[in-house]
Amino acid sequence: MINPFYEKLAKLAVNYSVGVKRGDRVFLDGFCFTKELLLALYVEVIKAGGHPLLKPKIDGTEEIFLKYASNEQLLYYDGVMKKLFEEFDCYIMVKTDYNTRRLSLVDPKKLATRQSSPEALEILNIFKVRTTKKELRWVILPFPSNALAQEADMDLFNYTELIEKALFLDNEDPIGEWNKIKNGQEKVVEFLNKKSNFHIIGEDTDLVLSTKGRIWINCCGTENLPDGEVFTSPVEDSVNGYIRFSYPGIYYGKEIENIFLELKDGKVINATADKGRDLLDEILKIENANILGEFAIGTNYGITNFTKNMLFDEKIGGTIHCALGLGLPEAGGTNMSTIHWDLLKNMKLAGSQIYADGKLVYEEGKWRI
Repeated sequence: MINPFYEKLAKLAVNYSVGVKRGDRVFLDGFCFTKELLLALYVEVIKAGGHPLLKPKIDGTEEIFLKYASNEQLLYYDGVMKKLFEEFDCYIMVKTDYNTRRLSLVDPKKLATRQSSPEALEILNIFKVRTTKKELRWVILPFPSNALAQEADMDLFNYTELIEKALFLDNEDPIGEWNKIKNGQEKVVEFLNKKSNFHIIGEDTDLVLSTKGRIWINCCGTENLPDGEVFTSPVEDSVNGYIRFSYPGIYYGKEIENIFLELKDGKVINATADKGRDLLDEILKIENANILGEFAIGTNYGITNFTKNMLFDEKIGGTIHCALGLGLPEAGGTNMSTIHWDLLKNMKLAGSQIYADGKLVYEEGKWRI
């Protein structure tokens, strides 16, 4: 018998987020220790008439690979993965970890090499093109683990409850709740899509960017669970000024603290960090990782804790996040990079503001529209 929590999550993902239809080929991706959720997803895909392909990852293989792989192996991606993203209709990924420090001893240069692979970029491009055209529907799901609960300074029971509430699985009709969020946020993106120039002010932050010709996207549980944000891709050469991120940047489980970026004509010209500066420098060496690919505003006020899990944290109501690297084609972004690295800033602090075309639209964590 499948745990009711995983059954509810699987139903939400399969029937709402990706909307599996009869005949759809569905790629299920996750660690072996998430077996119960993967099985629940497998069941729901079959019930919906789809054809599930389950690809569980054995714990420890990534660490072994990064420790022993040659440069040639680091750059190699099997053609089977390319084929999957070219042909499948749906992709469901269970995102979690069994040890958030498992890559802490990996040479940052190896991580950067792995991310800079031309084959990885080709697969990523296929993914973005097909998802933009709605040919490939996808969603990332959370899975409660002791490792992630510990990162959030919580026990597993309370961490699971956090997930349950953030996804409205404690509600009798989770899909109905997400539809309400979808309708409410649609009004916000309609307003933002009429604006072109944004000015972000906050602690050690004075940043301007243009969204002219770009689209704001309503994130309401169809690609990420939990969800709750509105985002766009700024015009690549329009970003100027500086910004300090309130929370640590998490990259392959490594923390980079107190990140400060200065940008000119869309590119990072200065970057500092109190901890992890060497890794930050290596990340910025990745092709086009020094360009802002996303600007977003978190809208899920039901998530209040910083958990060191960006799947949750970027949705926190009263925050903004910027992503270095890959632009988002569905929003009009054109920057190509093998990374898309989200960095989070608290906007609830006194004096934090966002102006759109000269008008105050957001202040100290709340909309003014």
